[in-house]
Amino acid sequence: MTTPRYLKVTSKNVLLPSGNPQPATITVDRISGKIVSIDLRYLGEEHHRDSNIEVLDVGEKHVLPGLVDAHVHLNEPGRTDWEGFWTGTRAAVSGGVTTVVDMPLNSIPPTTTVENLEIKRKVAQGQCWTDIAFWGGAIPGNQKDLKPLIACGVKGFKCFLIESGVEEFPCVSEHDLLDHMKEIEHEPTALLFHAELDNCSSPARPHHSADPTLYETFLASRPEDLEVNAITLITRLQEKYPSLRCHIVHLSASPALGAIRAAKEKGLKLTVETCFHYLSLSANDIPDGHPEFKCCPPIRDESNRDQLWKALLDGDIDCVVSDHSPCVIELKKVEEGDIMGAWGGINSLGLGLSSLWTEGRKPERGATLSQIVNWMSKRTAEHAGLDTVKGSLAVGLDGDFVIWDAEAEFKGGLVSKEELHFKNKLSAYQGLVLRGVVQQTFLRGQPVYDRSQKGFDGLSPIGKLL
Repeated sequence: MTTPRYLKVTSKNVLLPSGNPQPATITVDRISGKIVSIDLRYLGEEHHRDSNIEVLDVGEKHVLPGLVDAHVHLNEPGRTDWEGFWTGTRAAVSGGVTTVVDMPLNSIPPTTTVENLEIKRKVAQGQCWTDIAFWGGAIPGNQKDLKPLIACGVKGFKCFLIESGVEEFPCVSEHDLLDHMKEIEHEPTALLFHAELDNCSSPARPHHSADPTLYETFLASRPEDLEVNAITLITRLQEKYPSLRCHIVHLSASPALGAIRAAKEKGLKLTVETCFHYLSLSANDIPDGHPEFKCCPPIRDESNRDQLWKALLDGDIDCVVSDHSPCVIELKKVEEGDIMGAWGGINSLGLGLSSLWTEGRKPERGATLSQIVNWMSKRTAEHAGLDTVKGSLAVGLDGDFVIWDAEAEFKGGLVSKEELHFKNKLSAYQGLVLRGVVQQTFLRGQPVYDRSQKGFDGLSPIGKLL
């Protein structure tokens, strides 16, 4: 049976760029994969039968733009026991993400040369359930690799101001940064920072005898000052290269917001992301001996979380991402409860929209669905330079969309292993009650996830490399 060329999805609650959910019908040309028309009405039973048109009537369920997760570690090649393109992108579409931007580490080799990029692209072919783009890496000595990487399509470059945790991706010094910034200052790109910087003014670290199973021990080892130090350096250097956009990844520490606001008020091209776990979880509630909550920088206390929410709503923070950073279960040291010795990273692909909606809809937060989706789609697409094709439901853009039930809960009411589609099924979100569940995900008008059909039965990966 021939698949109709056009797909019309009609709903009483479509989230268009203009604002709140409204009745609308979106038509996608499956040959081009583009949205070709938007009719501001719900068809219901009014549609005329046409063999060339498939109509998907979702009634009261929401139609949202496909989400863009601009901070994901897929780790392939080299560490495919941690994650991989197949499992990572399947997890992504289960949560409504239709585009992933892969970080340059923790794959081996990292994405720091054109040769390494091509190795990664070759491995990714045919495995991706989402479309996928790539960040490059800035490490000591690879300044001359940056422009060729831009020419090959990388969306920007990530660097570390503190040790990354993997030897093949060393951190950069201030001297290195000056060379990198000079090299790319007039290019259409961005420099992304893991913004933690240790110096002699930082508080002393916990004594080696401090209990490594206590979350407080870990929290004290990554104080807020590390982020303040880093962002102060970044904005100082940015004044020397004001044409280059700089971006702070996974902001955790609210005391750094003052430096961020000051930089933006000066007109510096500074953008900032935070993560679902910093907005949805609090150190106040993290039990000792549970390394699944460890990430760098760390999840901080409730007061800090309140300040991050305020900054997000005020526009000081631009977007929200997962920073899905998995590893094999053994490296999380769950049996030992060794938080200090465990790999730092939160597994969350597929859970971001539900976690942000569950927290954001609370009266004390006051976030609207439009704001939440904007932080996860349009703003992330802009950050990755993909907003001409991704991030919104608009004519001419890719027909990526999500059918979403805002009131549904996960099976059994709690997040369980059964709901986790990434490779290593351990997450800080297990056991939580999250509201809002993706029912179907479409990429360029084609289904790539259907919860009613066990997720992926009868479907195939059709993701493109962007």
